[in-house]
Amino acid sequence: MKKLIFLFLIFPQIVFAQKQEKQTPNIIYILMDDLGVEEIEPYGNTIFKTPNLTKMAQEGIKFTRHYAGTSVCAPSRCALMTGKHTGHGEIRGNKQMNPHGQMPLSPQATTVAKLLQQAGYQTFLSGKWGLGSEGTSGEPTKQGFQDYYGYLDQVLAHNNYPEYLLRNGKKELLKNKVLWEENKSSYSKGLGSYTPEENKAEYSNDLFTQEGLQFIDRQANKKPFFLYIAYTLPHNNGEAPKDIRFQSPTLSPYQNENWTELEKNYAATVSRMDDYIGQIMQKLKEKGIAENTIIFFSSDNGSTEDIPTRFAEKNKLRGFKRSPYEGGIRAPLLVWWQGKIKGGSTADLPTAQWDFLATACELAGIAPPKDIDGISIVPTLLGEKQGKRKSDLYWEFHEQGGWQALQEGNFKLLYFVKKQIYELYDLSKDEGEKVNLIEKEPKIAEKMKKRLVKARTSSEFFNF
Repeated sequence: MKKLIFLFLIFPQIVFAQKQEKQTPNIIYILMDDLGVEEIEPYGNTIFKTPNLTKMAQEGIKFTRHYAGTSVCAPSRCALMTGKHTGHGEIRGNKQMNPHGQMPLSPQATTVAKLLQQAGYQTFLSGKWGLGSEGTSGEPTKQGFQDYYGYLDQVLAHNNYPEYLLRNGKKELLKNKVLWEENKSSYSKGLGSYTPEENKAEYSNDLFTQEGLQFIDRQANKKPFFLYIAYTLPHNNGEAPKDIRFQSPTLSPYQNENWTELEKNYAATVSRMDDYIGQIMQKLKEKGIAENTIIFFSSDNGSTEDIPTRFAEKNKLRGFKRSPYEGGIRAPLLVWWQGKIKGGSTADLPTAQWDFLATACELAGIAPPKDIDGISIVPTLLGEKQGKRKSDLYWEFHEQGGWQALQEGNFKLLYFVKKQIYELYDLSKDEGEKVNLIEKEPKIAEKMKKRLVKARTSSEFFNF
């Protein structure tokens, strides 16, 4: 009798615990490389065909004022992983290391993958990392990912038909026959390569998708998972001849357009990327876990400077990659969660990639670190009241003389460090940043200049 009473008392608790566990969603973050916000249909593009992203927006939520960590790869990815903007993050630039690779995250870094793994998530990275090579403290398996497959060095990632990819630190040779650069003293330190048409066999981004789908197959209906797929599209290959700097396995669906081969290839990479998104969404539905899986889709910065002119001239935003203007740091953000997010929603809330860590923590039911710059956007995702941001949106960049940028409300202040020039724009009236208000709004400018100084801490490696 006592045993029955005991079971009667604890049974509701067991059911509640199981229910709570089921409510902890799987999290997928898909990051593109140099994909400008204006290059996909949900944000008004009428040239490139991206039906799956359109469907994602129709069934989820579109953020209209979302920003990358900054305007280049490594520091932007650091902001995404650590929840800190480039004024506080460990990695604030594309700093090359010896013998190769980029500056690694330190052993003390707290990443979203570490936090989710500690919360019981299975974690996997498929694609480009750029925050530490094999054997360093920044290797993904030392930063919270139980397994990874792809490129660790951003230079190797320039070639979508590489000689090899890494799986947990070990090379897996592919069937491609690459041509390596001859100048080993260059920025890329001999790791730049390209693959002629006749030597192409295995496309890295196809492999990243396969790995991601297989991971979903293995993990479906088991413990919750965090899948980070970081594609290399549509990033150019700076080591290749200019006419083949963009490479896609097919030119579909643009093979009959009256465009150059380079233009067709560029457009095809965007559409192929869209196809990957469709495959992932379909897999979740097939496995019956779409309602317990949330997908984030974004890009690490604005369009590459090499985007073909035919397409670039359609853009309304000013600037490209490496620029402090909206075209350099504005990024798409689509979030899809069947049955949880109201389909066709739009959010004008200014958000940034350093918000992802706090958001993932709330989804996982854990507390985020206190020293981050990001906020959880879960309330906005669910149509609830959103809390205020505790710090300004801030970016910095350490190439070409350096720049800083700070956004407060609708106003955005830019400071070009070497030139010692300030610019001020009202984004609510001038999204294309054509009218510099630095002389017309002196009070606002002075206030923001003071906040700009306070927005960053000094760094051992990145100071102006």
